[in-house]
Amino acid sequence: MLYYLFEYLDSQFDFPGAGLFQFITFRAAMAFILALLVSSIYGKRIINYLRKQQVGETIRDLGLEGQTQKAGTPTMGGLIIIFSTLIPVILLTKLDNIYVIILLITTVWMGLIGFIDDYIKVFKKDKKGLKGKFKVLGQVGLGLIVGSMLYFHDGVTIKEQLPADQQIVQEDGRRQIFGEAHKSTKTTVPFFKNNELDYSSALSFLGEGYEKYGWIIFIFITIFIVTGISNGANLTDGIDGLATGSSAIIVVALGLFAWISGNIVFSDYLDVMYIPNSGEMTVYILAFAGALIGFLWYNTYPAQIFMGDTGSLTIGGIIAVIAIAIRKELLLPVLAGIFVVENLSVMLQVSYFKYTKKKFGEGRRIFKMSPLHHHYQKLGYHESKIVVRFWIVGILLAVFTIVTLKLR
Repeated sequence: MLYYLFEYLDSQFDFPGAGLFQFITFRAAMAFILALLVSSIYGKRIINYLRKQQVGETIRDLGLEGQTQKAGTPTMGGLIIIFSTLIPVILLTKLDNIYVIILLITTVWMGLIGFIDDYIKVFKKDKKGLKGKFKVLGQVGLGLIVGSMLYFHDGVTIKEQLPADQQIVQEDGRRQIFGEAHKSTKTTVPFFKNNELDYSSALSFLGEGYEKYGWIIFIFITIFIVTGISNGANLTDGIDGLATGSSAIIVVALGLFAWISGNIVFSDYLDVMYIPNSGEMTVYILAFAGALIGFLWYNTYPAQIFMGDTGSLTIGGIIAVIAIAIRKELLLPVLAGIFVVENLSVMLQVSYFKYTKKKFGEGRRIFKMSPLHHHYQKLGYHESKIVVRFWIVGILLAVFTIVTLKLR
């Protein structure tokens, strides 16, 4: 809203300073600061309100140290993250940008699924919450919507670099490096020089014209990534500050990728796929990062509030959609390595337990407890030490992911 106001003031009245709102970097910085202030200042009021309404976490006894003291801590704190993100986004972004629209749909959609799950746990006193099949159905539904919008909407295109002999020197002396904007199912493959993969090539066996069916593969991949990353974020939210801090690290790295992908100069310099209009996501991403860091103020040990599924499912969904939109989803196994490992630890534990029970008549475990952070708790590590060390690993993974811009 403020973007359009200052655009009008700049064009009609040459209002001093109004032109600053044309710069993505300025609006992104403002969005970060505003989200951080909203989440940190108003977060306390929301915590007090939730405590007054007795919206407390029900803790299952897993035999972990300090676990019983967490009972009754307010949950549904994901609402703080969501509102603190949406306020600066509505004020500072171009609301007609297709990428911003997709992220708004993702935030509200996953936030609603998580809220229903938390509501059932808290107010219906059902520890299982929303049935797993309904969660998966919601995640698949979001993947279907996002995948369809990214493939079929006319505003979602890419520009590819022209061969040197086809580049044109324009009248003003600038060289036209990129070709015309066009639809594509290409994505970025890390660590390779010719680092682009076209999903539609998986259907090449269909013969001539197979490209027109590429949307099938693209939407399937989108559904898989949205479901996997949102579940990974959900599983990571097990000890104070772990999911929040890890997510903030991932989001900041994705913000850098989004800004580069939407900037024609830097995408050319770094030989990164240029995605017109995607730079606007940087404002959304920085608002989201500010909301996460502000929430972390209250979520670090000992936590005054938990994000609940309202927060964790939303976080995972947003991270997945951003990565897909900027064609960097194949970097997620590295960048979101914490989520992936947490997810894998549960899958391996459950699979091995079932296998050994069937073969030996007694279930055996790989880890003392899953997800992985609980394994380290069982080994006697304090949760604060586990969280900080996971953050350090997350930072290393983020730096390594950024290095892949030139590591090919």
